[in-house]
Amino acid sequence: MCGLSGEVRFDGSSPDLAAVGRMTERLADRGPDGQGTWRRGAVALGHRRLKIIDLSDSGSQPMTDARGEVTGVFNGCVYNYPELRDELRRLGHRFTSTSDTEVVLNAYRQWGTACVERFRGMFAFAIVEHRTGRVVLARDRLGIKPLYLARTPGRLRFASTLPALLAAGDVDTSLDPVALHQYLSWHATVAAPRTVLNGVRKLPPATVRVVEPDGTYRDHCYWQPSYTRRPEYADMTAAEWRDAVLDALRVAVRRRTVADVPVGVLLSGGLDSSLIVALLADEGQRDLMTFSVGFETEGGEEGDEFRYSDLVAREFGTDHRRLMVPSERVSTALDGAFAAMSEPMTSHDVVAFHLLSEQVSKEVKVVQSGQGADEVFAGYHWYPQLASVPREDEPEQYAATYFDRSHADLARVLRPGMLPHDDVSGRFVREHMARPGAETALDAALRLDTHVMLVDDPVKRVDNMTMAWGLEARVPFLDHELVELAAACPPELKLADGGKGVLKEAGRKLLPHEVVDRPKGYFPVPAIRHMAGPVLRRVREALQAPEARRRGVYQEAYVAELLKAPDEHRTRRGANALWQIAVLEIWLQTHGIK
Repeated sequence: MCGLSGEVRFDGSSPDLAAVGRMTERLADRGPDGQGTWRRGAVALGHRRLKIIDLSDSGSQPMTDARGEVTGVFNGCVYNYPELRDELRRLGHRFTSTSDTEVVLNAYRQWGTACVERFRGMFAFAIVEHRTGRVVLARDRLGIKPLYLARTPGRLRFASTLPALLAAGDVDTSLDPVALHQYLSWHATVAAPRTVLNGVRKLPPATVRVVEPDGTYRDHCYWQPSYTRRPEYADMTAAEWRDAVLDALRVAVRRRTVADVPVGVLLSGGLDSSLIVALLADEGQRDLMTFSVGFETEGGEEGDEFRYSDLVAREFGTDHRRLMVPSERVSTALDGAFAAMSEPMTSHDVVAFHLLSEQVSKEVKVVQSGQGADEVFAGYHWYPQLASVPREDEPEQYAATYFDRSHADLARVLRPGMLPHDDVSGRFVREHMARPGAETALDAALRLDTHVMLVDDPVKRVDNMTMAWGLEARVPFLDHELVELAAACPPELKLADGGKGVLKEAGRKLLPHEVVDRPKGYFPVPAIRHMAGPVLRRVREALQAPEARRRGVYQEAYVAELLKAPDEHRTRRGANALWQIAVLEIWLQTHGIK
């Protein structure tokens, strides 16, 4: 919905308004409809607005509550804000707008940091208490909306994107070896609070951070569902689980229609996005705008699934748009996609989402998207393997099926100064899976994927690429109540029918069988996967650039080996190894990091 920024001083000096201005300007793509700044004492806030709810100037930010007690900046949407506003009015609060931002401010005044537990939606916000000077930062349960932090002695800066913090200046841009290890192990995922840069961190999902005027702070994690079988569901049949999942998804989709502008759907033609379209049609929505993207075939690999998205569009009578992207357009779109990345991302569909979002933003400001269903409902191919191993063997099996590279492999890739002494990525997985609250090996894997891997790969990817064009993406499969239900669902129901069994059963009540029973699709961009001409030239230029040589991240012999046969080297998960290592370097160069 927007982009936010701010600075808090702890050393008695005034906040740097010029730096806040630079951050705010760097967020212009996220909020093309308005901007504002605010300062009081040691705190300054900045905001860029995308008008989705309350299109009047009354919804402008930074916003101060009617009693002048708190000021805040907000990014996202609280879908149940009308109900909360009614409740707060009954409790004596006054409103001067119809925005959800004002609801957030008054909810904080009423319930303090516990207000986040009442919010249904996606959000990141910063609230300043005028009386105390305390600053409260918060992020939604699944980390759908980002919040990056840069702390130096005497100062904290925060922003919706990492590049905005870079625009403010004075950031330690040296590489974090632990984050680099995760990046190369987990298909470009870096778990919160780390980023690849030592000087930038991110607030973890489901976290409220209270920052005191002296710079001390405390964090509170306010949500973590239990991945166990709950007593209230003990007697449910498979059919009852199917109906419960469908009902919860219906509520999630309906919630995400809350807006004062039209809401469309990104329709891939897969089960997940097709279910969203079907549920909206079932709710009576007509002339729903749907959008699909495809790419030219390269190396014998098809790059579109239009036959399925066309089928769904016809079935439900949507106003459907197809975008076919020629291979040469992929290479020209790379620079824009890299500029939009808050962190380096290697999945091919980064470019796909960037190109699709550019076109979709010309038609609508809000779309629903199907991200998250595979992690929440066990749709990936490695889940059956994990479900069959003893708990004590699961971390090793997870690494064998999920990791791109082992710690030993990374010794060939990274120069010695960039490689941690031990397997930090493997240790992270072992510790996460050992936490209480996961009943089976599959439960532990789904918890890790949903609350770590999903947040800092596909969710971040969709937010970055859509918001780069002032387009808000809403993800109903990450409705926290649906996630809680899925976490309690028996593993065998999720693993059935080749994965996502319970969701497929729900789909059979609404969708053509060709969509439900089709082979699992991905979102390939063949020109990247097969390192086609212009893309390969861009990769070669980046890895052979003087700044890459000075940086000295990768072993020269390894880079030369990949460049000699760019389409032959794959990671254990099948990704193009050359593309993976090049993405980091292209991202660093794009953002001026020397």
